[in-house]
Amino acid sequence: MSNVPTKPYKIPRSTLIVIYTPALEVLLIERADRRGYWQSVTGSQDEGETLEQTAIRELHEETGLVAAAHRLRNWQQQNTYEIYKIWAHRYAPGVTHNVEHVFGLQVPDRVSIKLAPREHLQHVWLSYEAAAALCFSATNRDAILALPARLLVGA
Repeated sequence: MSNVPTKPYKIPRSTLIVIYTPALEVLLIERADRRGYWQSVTGSQDEGETLEQTAIRELHEETGLVAAAHRLRNWQQQNTYEIYKIWAHRYAPGVTHNVEHVFGLQVPDRVSIKLAPREHLQHVWLSYEAAAALCFSATNRDAILALPARLLVGA
């Protein structure tokens, strides 16, 4: 049996999409591969995609939402973090860090979500403070906590 992955290694560049309402309610989804790990929509860039294309694809794959129907914004923020050991095998040998690019998607209210069952178990809408407290990722938490300031400047 070969140690060659069945799919190409992930590119260590990803998007994080914080989905929120004007009332600062935030959508979180629970990972199927790690119960209790709550997060915003996130996913790795595919070869040849722009970051915006990655955000649009991941948004639709993970929630069923169409970005063009709402307000998707590139927050021009990037975070570099060490890849969690439990997911390191998805990356080429020697790759230890990922660069995450943060986007926001404003929806008018709590919209209907269609989860990808192989990726996520359930979703919840929470106040931004409660959502930030539930996130397992520090960069996701920080992006959510920055929402009030972002809304003041129209992001």
